[in-house]
Amino acid sequence: MSAKSTISKEIFAPQDERMLGAVQVKRRTKKKIPFLATGGQGEYQTYICLSVTNKKPTQASITKVKQFEGSTSFVRRSQWALGQLRQVNGIDPNRDSPEFDLLFENAFDQWVASTASEKCTFFQILHHTCQRYLTDKKPEFINCQSKIMGGNSILHSAADSVSSAVQKASQALNERGERLGRAEEKTEDMKNSAQQFAETAHKVTGWAACPPGGSRSREVNSAPRHLKQIVGPIRASGALLGTRRGCGTFKSPLPPSPRSIRSTVF
Repeated sequence: MSAKSTISKEIFAPQDERMLGAVQVKRRTKKKIPFLATGGQGEYQTYICLSVTNKKPTQASITKVKQFEGSTSFVRRSQWALGQLRQVNGIDPNRDSPEFDLLFENAFDQWVASTASEKCTFFQILHHTCQRYLTDKKPEFINCQSKIMGGNSILHSAADSVSSAVQKASQALNERGERLGRAEEKTEDMKNSAQQFAETAHKVTGWAACPPGGSRSREVNSAPRHLKQIVGPIRASGALLGTRRGCGTFKSPLPPSPRSIRSTVF
């Protein structure tokens, strides 16, 4: 599990908060330490986190979280309401820079992010959150690149990606529905064809079983020409095999007896 995922789970989830983003930072200038201060807790890593409450009305906050050397846990150190943020300074609008400043009502910090891209991502989320949750007294964003303030933010890109995925899924479902519809039509056509074939085969079998001059001769004579061509050979084969199909009577000759065969031979 990454450090940011652990922070979200250990620091914000127990307070019924949701972390939106975080950036790992170091101070650009050393913090002044009182003359009488004793030894600190050693080296540590600092994260600036942005979170919102799950309960309504939603409250957004910026929190400073630290992890001290030799410890696997994270500690909440300072927290400000998002409304206390007065200025966000990106330092250089012309290039990717990891440096930035945050000015609050009662605090001012100068930071260096671990990477310029991590700072950019955090700024995009911070700007979007300010526009969404602050109705007045929104902080001023100065010396920031246009991609942070414009429509190319990571949130807009993510929204576009989700929208595109939904459209593709909808298109795939429509195409699948069309294929199923065509398959159902083909199945119905095959069913009708099979039924017609069965009816025709039944008629042909009945006509073939009736010898010429039988009770159904008129029906045979009125049959379509292509069926007459089928009936003839079938009727002939039936006669040769000595079949009897209800119309007329045909008796096959009895085989000769063994005695007659012997008398003929000797």
